[in-house]
Amino acid sequence: QVQLVESGGGLVQAGGSLRLSCAASGGALNIYTVGWFRQAPGKGREFVAAIKWNGGSTIHADPVKGRFTISRDNALNTVYLQMNNLKPEDTAVYYCASRRASTPRSRESDYDSWGQGTQVTVSS
Repeated sequence: QVQLVESGGGLVQAGGSLRLSCAASGGALNIYTVGWFRQAPGKGREFVAAIKWNGGSTIHADPVKGRFTISRDNALNTVYLQMNNLKPEDTAVYYCASRRASTPRSRESDYDSWGQGTQVTVSS
């Protein structure tokens, strides 16, 4: 399994943007589907978005559709989450995860390897 490291989190005002990165090491990311999840304080981890190994298919959770976009650059072994029009309710620790399968999934249990997370805080 590859090792994943997230970066790009921070503090932003409502309406602002951030781009998260998920960098892989220890193997090529281009054989893995990658997902983003988030966990807000006092809540369980929830699905945000996922992308097929070749970028040919993506899924996004309803709360982020039209605001967040997942993408990948396999040459850089990195998956991104572009987050626009951020809201206070987007405040959470964001995690990326990989699964060695072609189909993007929204279930946490479908993913094998997880990063440590990056904090995103949106102020009102």
